[in-house]
Amino acid sequence: MKTLLKHSLVAASLLISLDASAERFLVAQKVEQGPVLEKLAADPAWSAAKPVTIHMHSGSGFADGKTTANIKAVYTADTLYLMFSYDDPTQSYRYSPYQKQSDGSWKRLTDPNDKGGDNNRFYEDKWAIFWNIDDSSIRGFKKRGCYAACHDEVTTKPYGNKYTKNSGEIGDIWQMRSVRGGVSLGQPDNQYVDSTRYDKDKAPDSGRKSDASTGGGYNEVKLVNGKPEFMNKDGKAANKGGTYWIKLEDRVPFDDSKFVAGDEVASVLVSKFTGDRGNLAGAGAWADGKWTYVVARKLTTASPYDVQFKDLDAAYYFGFAAFDNSQVRHAIHKGPVILRFAK
Repeated sequence: MKTLLKHSLVAASLLISLDASAERFLVAQKVEQGPVLEKLAADPAWSAAKPVTIHMHSGSGFADGKTTANIKAVYTADTLYLMFSYDDPTQSYRYSPYQKQSDGSWKRLTDPNDKGGDNNRFYEDKWAIFWNIDDSSIRGFKKRGCYAACHDEVTTKPYGNKYTKNSGEIGDIWQMRSVRGGVSLGQPDNQYVDSTRYDKDKAPDSGRKSDASTGGGYNEVKLVNGKPEFMNKDGKAANKGGTYWIKLEDRVPFDDSKFVAGDEVASVLVSKFTGDRGNLAGAGAWADGKWTYVVARKLTTASPYDVQFKDLDAAYYFGFAAFDNSQVRHAIHKGPVILRFAK
């Protein structure tokens, strides 16, 4: 009886181990026609794809800090598509807007607890995916995932630093900033991480950098004579049917007469990146307490800072992070997710 019980416990342990391991494998299914990004999960291309489920924790804004993400993958002859779906109790677009005060002045709303780079009140929803560029690029990534480049250090920053441990190690970051391009323009930001250490003046972002850009991006709307310099051409307040962003082509000179006390207007101008930084395309929406987002990228690019999916027999390791109205305090998971391509 004791032997049988021992064998049963070992079998159960193996099943748990296998289940946890299987949960980390994501298989990209081959499809003839890529999904239409704006259709999100409704596109039939996703019916062939099996999701991987990631349980995440320690994220500011999420219920008890936790969220669960489901990820699917499909690919065509030249493009990889990923779909992320994860729980988020609120849609957050209120990216430090300008608000008209009762005396007619304009004030930018900021998090009173933000000591620098740690806004958790007036921000945007985001997600990020961090790729090990090749099989041996970042030492320790196969076991630790994103943790291999995360460093909790005593600096003037409130929330650690991101850099690779050794010179020459590079990771590829895809970051979806909902207000600053991800939803407003349908374009996540293409970035990377290298081994640069934190320096308050020379490298405040440590190893996190952006791919080369030939144009586009996001810029703050400045206050000129106490009023925002630009507004959206529709003249709507962001909190009354307008948007918390202004597309560059939709900007017009600010008309203060259109707004009353309590109205909020966008503090950021957005336009699409061109060049390597613009290699990603996407579409997403929040509904019923859940974000769904689809991102697409060519299997191979010309950027030395991009993961290249040129060997469809290889495994590609990545980590995923979700941000609920938080600049840096994202939900995390231990270990990598492993992407493989079905033939």
